[in-house]
This record gives sequence, C-alpha cells and structure tokens, in this order.
Amino acid sequence: MNSLESLFAPESVVLIGAAHTETKLGGIVLKNLRKFPGKVYPVNPKYRELMGYKAYPSLHEVPYSAGRPLDLAVIMRPASEVADILRDLRGKVRCAIIVSSGFAEAGQKDLQDKVRAIGRESGMRLLGPNCMGIFNAYRKLDTFFIPYERLKRPKRGNTAILSQSGAVMTTLFEAIRAANTGVSVAVGYGNAVDIDEGDLYEYLRGDNTTQVVVSYIESLGDGRKFLEKARRLGEKKSLVILKAGKGEGGQTAAYSHTGRLAGRYEVFASLLRQFGIREAGDFDELIDTVKALSYQKPAPSGQKPGKRICIITNGGGAGVLAADECMRQGLEVTRVPEERIRKFREMFPSFFSVTNPVDLTAQVRDEDYLAVLDELQEVYDGFLIIALTGVIGISLRLAEMVRSFKERTGKPVALYTSNDGGARALARLMEKAGIPSYPSPERAVRGLKALFY
Repeated sequence: MNSLESLFAPESVVLIGAAHTETKLGGIVLKNLRKFPGKVYPVNPKYRELMGYKAYPSLHEVPYSAGRPLDLAVIMRPASEVADILRDLRGKVRCAIIVSSGFAEAGQKDLQDKVRAIGRESGMRLLGPNCMGIFNAYRKLDTFFIPYERLKRPKRGNTAILSQSGAVMTTLFEAIRAANTGVSVAVGYGNAVDIDEGDLYEYLRGDNTTQVVVSYIESLGDGRKFLEKARRLGEKKSLVILKAGKGEGGQTAAYSHTGRLAGRYEVFASLLRQFGIREAGDFDELIDTVKALSYQKPAPSGQKPGKRICIITNGGGAGVLAADECMRQGLEVTRVPEERIRKFREMFPSFFSVTNPVDLTAQVRDEDYLAVLDELQEVYDGFLIIALTGVIGISLRLAEMVRSFKERTGKPVALYTSNDGGARALARLMEKAGIPSYPSPERAVRGLKALFY
C-alpha cells in the first residue's frame, strides 16, 4: 500500500473533536463526512450519538482490530492536547490530519517538534498541523471545516489542488469552479510537519484521476526533495506552481503563517526554470493556465510544436488585443502565406482581412471559421477563435465545427467570446467539446500559451 493511500483513499475515519452542531468546526467536518461511504467514528465524551453515527467517549473505545490499524484520524483539539492524542493513536491509525493551529506558526516550535518526533517514532504519517485537510471528489471524502453552503465544491475533474494556505485553498476552489474546471483531489497541508509537497507530488504522479496539479507554496522545508519530486511529476503530468512570499515582506508573512522559512525567491524561480517546472506569475495566470491544461494536453516533452498562432476573429479590435498579448507572451502571430491569402480572396468578400489576425467582420458565418481552420491547419501550431455572438451569422453550430476540427488535427484551440446570453451558451458547448473559453482576448492568449510550454 502506498504510504499516502490512507490519506487519499481511506476506508475508515476517526474524528477526534466531533461535535453535535455546525456552530462548531467538529460538527461541520462530521456533517461533511456524512457523504463518505466508509466507516466514521466520532469521538466526543459528552455524546453517545452524533448526526446518526455512534459516538465514542474516548479513543480507547473506538473498535480497532489487532494488527489492522484504521486508515485516517482527523484531530480537531487544542494544540496542547495533540501530542497525547498521537501517543494514544500509535498502532491504531496509519495517518492523522492535525487541523489544530498553535504550533510553529504561533511560535510553538518545540511543540511542533514533539509532534514530528511522535509521528516518526510510530510510523504514523501526519498532515498539518494548522491545515484544511483533504477533499477527494472521487472518494466522497471531505475533511474541510467549511460547510458546503459557504464553499461550494467544484465538480469532479482532473485537477488536483495543493495549498499550504487554507484561505488560498478556498479561493482556488471558487476560481476553479467559476472557470468550469473540475477537481480530483485537494490537500491543505499547512505547516508540513511530515507530509510535504514532495510526498504529495509523488502520490499524485500515480493517481489516475489527476492530470493537472496546482501547487500553492509559501515556503519549503526540503528544497532538494521538492525539486526532484516536482521534476518527476512534471515529466508525466502538468504541474503549475504559484509561489507566495516573493519579497522580504511576503517572506516574513509566509514564516508567520506556516512556520517554514521562505528563502530567496530569485533562487527559487531560477531553480524552477532550470528544472523545467512551470510557474504562474499571479493568481489569474494560474487559473487561466490550469483551465487550458485541464481541457487539453500539451504536446509531450521532446515533441513540442512551434508557437505560431492564428487568430480568427469577427471583431478587429479584439483581434489586435489578442495579437498584442501574443507578442508579450512570446507567441508568433505570423502572416498568412501569400498563396493562402490569394485563395481567401477568392473565397471571401473583399472587406475580410485575411493576413493574421484573420478578421471575418460582422458578416461572418459559422462556415467561414471552419474554412479558415481547415485551410490553415498545417500552417499554424495553435488557433485562437474570437466569436462575438451579437451578429446573426454565428450560431451554436460553431461549437460542433470547432470540436470536429480539434479532434481531427489535435491542434491547441482556445475561445474568447462576449458575455451575453448567446455567448454563454456557445462557451458552454465549446467547453463541453474540450475548448477552454475565456472572458478576454488577453486571458485566452495566456491560456493558449500554457499548451506550448
């Protein structure tokens, strides 16, 4: 069994600090665990029953089988009690999530060191402390202490989220859900007293439900381990890093948040480039990148295409904005070859601009987009489609045409469309067909760039 299988795919969960009401964090977690199909053992000395589960007055009363430890314990008790709880759990559980705060991030490094030592001596894997825990959409496992009513979980998908920060985790959830991108698993690991980024990368490298990994990092414990595991993960799947604590003030804040040293950002960024690990410059770039990678796979390593982009638009201004962003992102908006221009002159009205961007104007029809795509499929490495749906020539049939083109050619394609009712319907159909849609030309370009990394 993988050493983290008990964390990601447990069959049994012990909740220490369970509560009877959602006004307490232990009650929120217990309610969230009601969807979990495995065994749940709430521990609280004041109750015999909690939310339909039999409750246990102490850890000693939980039914353990000799030689068969339970998989996962979730600890929601004050920091001062955690060490004793872990001693009681020795030999009884394989992995424990320490949700509690009040350790190194609060100046209690000795207490955190004690917890680490107990975990190592017992062989129990520890997540946290000061963390959100785990969400596994495919296993219906949710140890987050935020109710569904306050934080809607994204749909099931192929993107894993790893975050030192619980607050950033919730923001990522909201952003990924809004981007119509799904989540496989999410782990908030806090102070990383034991399980860290490297361990999580190693597990996700073999996780069949995950193809894209988002990793929010404030600080690192073992830099060599991080680089090696990140490199190995990136060879098989798409890994995108968002690093906080880039300046002196941010580094100080990162240490006070998780109790781990942030180090110099310049060195960190240089090492990422050296090892070929993808880094997002900011939060918006992260979401745009992840959306593109979750919908379409980049070319395999060693088989990278060129970076020639064709912009096909029915709005000249939007095409110019996209071309400007391509230049900033290092993508090439090369002129359409002369022989293709001559052919387009015969096919289209004289007022269409066919040099790149290819501006089909407000008199465009769905078939015109497909004609350009088919004619230029061997000329360009990727395509940005701008479809402003206020004109009568664009219909929902365009989504099927683009889907067919993408499946025939395998070329990267992204969409920018407006935000009216017809545009939203078109965007939904495009995304159902695996074409990511963006709310601006610039963001569509940044998403498309991710597929050429």
